[in-house]
Amino acid sequence: MTDLLDILPHFPTQKYVRLLPSLEKNLVTVADLLTLDCIEIAKRATLPLLDVKRLCADVLVHLREDLGISEADPGVEGVGDAENNINGKGTEKTLRKSGKDVVDKWEVISTLDDDMDRALGGGIPTGYITEVTGESGAGKTQFLLTLLLSAQLPAPYGLTAPTLYISTESSLPTTRLSQLLRTHPLLFSHPSPPSLDKIISIVTPDLESQDHILRFQVPVAIKRHGIRLLILDSVAANYRAEFERPGITKGGGNMAQRSAELVKLGQLLRDLAREYGVAIVVANQVADRFTGGSGRASPLIHSQRRERDMQSSPLARRSLGINGGFSMPSSSINEPMSSIPGSSMGSRTVSQNHPTITPDPMSLDHQQRWFTGWGDDPHPSYTSSKNIKTPSLGLIWTTQIACRIALIKKPIYRQARNQIIEEAESGEPILRKWKRWMKIVFAAWAIESGEALDGCVEFEIRGPISVREEEWVQDGKGREGEGKGKMRGGQEGVWWCSGVVVWWCGGVVVWWCGCVVVWLLGRC
Repeated sequence: MTDLLDILPHFPTQKYVRLLPSLEKNLVTVADLLTLDCIEIAKRATLPLLDVKRLCADVLVHLREDLGISEADPGVEGVGDAENNINGKGTEKTLRKSGKDVVDKWEVISTLDDDMDRALGGGIPTGYITEVTGESGAGKTQFLLTLLLSAQLPAPYGLTAPTLYISTESSLPTTRLSQLLRTHPLLFSHPSPPSLDKIISIVTPDLESQDHILRFQVPVAIKRHGIRLLILDSVAANYRAEFERPGITKGGGNMAQRSAELVKLGQLLRDLAREYGVAIVVANQVADRFTGGSGRASPLIHSQRRERDMQSSPLARRSLGINGGFSMPSSSINEPMSSIPGSSMGSRTVSQNHPTITPDPMSLDHQQRWFTGWGDDPHPSYTSSKNIKTPSLGLIWTTQIACRIALIKKPIYRQARNQIIEEAESGEPILRKWKRWMKIVFAAWAIESGEALDGCVEFEIRGPISVREEEWVQDGKGREGEGKGKMRGGQEGVWWCSGVVVWWCGGVVVWWCGCVVVWLLGRC
């Protein structure tokens, strides 16, 4: 069959060797076996009806086992009794784990911050895929490195287990990990501190090696070392390199292939998390979103679409809820609309014909504000409306994860006190620092944050060396604590004294050189 082994890798195909070639030739999928009538499948594949029924029943049983749904033991009222089934009671289905079992075995990895753990419902749980997304400099690497170390701590902070770090872009930043071990108050003061020796790292430079490592090497490493945390940093890098490199046709077939690969990756990671009780955390990149002013579609665009739909067939007008007997005035229909969104002609047409226009509630532009982490501010400022992001890999990847954590950063512009700065003369604002928030976009075990920054947790990235506010002023290049800086008062005096010293030393050297030349000339 076309997808039987992809969905059920351990399905016993030996019993159905005679059936599978014909089913595969006629493109019969697992979904067809579950939804179509057995008679229709038998006619389509030219197979015996009883054999097809037996195969469909066997596939259904293995799917229930794979999902953790099993029949209750015989002897219980309403279970395994043919008379009860005839009377309509059916067969009772039970889950592999009850709610009490899930609560008793609930294990989380702490972020080593009480507020962030509280927002996450205790921390990062095992058995799920958690995504951490954000733009460059938002703190994704800091978040992941903290999890690598906290997972090695005993409860309630970690799981007392080694961790696995899979990188797709660069190697493991061991220097930063060593700094965290030396400076974090909880890590260096703990009776059993974590160690770099318990972190296993590997680099996957391309999509083929990534799939091979996750499918074959990772299960062996989990069993051999007892790994309880797997970090993939980042999930989008190899897919961008594979499907967006120059020379690749950017068409529907390419996107369909990428979507299929993402579904396989999500299924593989979920199987690892569920089978071995591993917490899987993936980092994701973001891209700019080009929409209307507030992250929502422009009302003028919706007006143009509705204007076009009103001039279409009566069936289309009825499907849009437009009265078939209503006729638009010829002046309003034939009036040309300006191509400039801000023009008075376009706004007049919108206000006259459609005073209240709302975006299509089923469109992606309208829906993505609830699962991306950006664009849900009801009253955005001009700066925030121009800085809306979207996590990479689209809606297909969003359906594969159980939790999305968005790390949002915003610049703070301010001028230092009692300081004349060269950049200030040009009238441009000067970047003072960055403010960062952690936002729970959606999660299977925690309450999501509210609109915009409502309910988000503000945090700071503190390095081992702090820069005092009165000594340095950020010049707007790079992240906080990086790049060049301007020193405060006294800098000019230091440079003047240095010039005097250099001038005096140079004069002494020139005088001695002149004396040597005069002496040599006298000897000659």
